[in-house]
Amino acid sequence: MDDTRLTISEEDQLRALYGEPGDLVRRKELPTLDGHCRAFIAASPFLVIATADAKGRADASPRGDGPGFVAIVDERTLLIPDRPGNKRLDSLRNVLENPNVGLIFFVPGMNETLRVNGRAELITDRALLEPLAVGGKVPLSGIVVRIEEAYLHCAKALIRSKLWDPAVQIDRKTFPSLGRMIADQIEGIDADAADADIEDAYAKRLY
Repeated sequence: MDDTRLTISEEDQLRALYGEPGDLVRRKELPTLDGHCRAFIAASPFLVIATADAKGRADASPRGDGPGFVAIVDERTLLIPDRPGNKRLDSLRNVLENPNVGLIFFVPGMNETLRVNGRAELITDRALLEPLAVGGKVPLSGIVVRIEEAYLHCAKALIRSKLWDPAVQIDRKTFPSLGRMIADQIEGIDADAADADIEDAYAKRLY
């Protein structure tokens, strides 16, 4: 069998397979945040940020906090506080090399999502970051996103996945603990010690 016939390498091939988007899909893309987008971001406690380094190596990273944790500076600008993490700094390092980012916002119980694409930069301006403090702890830095496009995304993916349906949520105990999984992956790691450190981080080092 000629496997090249099964590979898509040109957009014309994609369009022949899928067709063209409808008029509504074409026109829903906005250059700024309207009232609905702003309300969505204000209600969102969770997003995923997609970045890539200078060579195009991509990464997607979760960000979460209380609803509205992302500050809407104006209709073209967002500020995402950087809370304490694992210090890999994947997203932050990528932004330094390649400012193009994609965001997808989620609101629990809502199957539609909001997608925002733009260009990012890192800031340490305390005057901008202080309003985003939690428990008196000011973020060390923030990601400013200059918006280039924003649009609401239909609910098909979340309907298919039943993401918010309690009936399909697993019993967490059916999976090993994070420490156990990491110990299985990395030689020399003690699972109990790893779990204890993880629980300590959850209890004391969220901010």
